[in-house]
Amino acid sequence: MEQLGLEENFAKLEESIRLLEKEDIPLEEAFQVYMEGMTLLKQCNEQIDRVEKKVLKITEDGCLEEFDGGEQ
Repeated sequence: MEQLGLEENFAKLEESIRLLEKEDIPLEEAFQVYMEGMTLLKQCNEQIDRVEKKVLKITEDGCLEEFDGGEQ
């Protein structure tokens, strides 16, 4: 599966959910859609992790440093 952008992956995940919500979807097709959705979800998580690692914050003295999400 090719690597898509985060927004594209979210759109594909939404389509997968719509397909899985159909009452008449055959079991084999549902399983295939589910597996593809899990792959997309993994890619989304990896993309979000990469973005979070790049986020910087500006300190009070105007310097840039890595963002620590746990800091209040």
